[in-house]
Amino acid sequence: MPFISVEAVHPSAAQKERLVAELTRVSSEILGVPQTSFYVLVKENDAENWGVGGKQLSQIFAEKQADR
Repeated sequence: MPFISVEAVHPSAAQKERLVAELTRVSSEILGVPQTSFYVLVKENDAENWGVGGKQLSQIFAEKQADR
């Protein structure tokens, strides 16, 4: 039973639905395993819990908003 885990900053319900469907479909095609065998976990994280280039994602997002 294949297991797929995805971590993201608060995806919408529609985004999670699409992630689960598409990851399952593509992985099933690549691995030759029935889609019904897949487990997909979408973990939601706060932007403050992620860091890129020494900055929290929340700070990066705020800077991008200010530049608009």
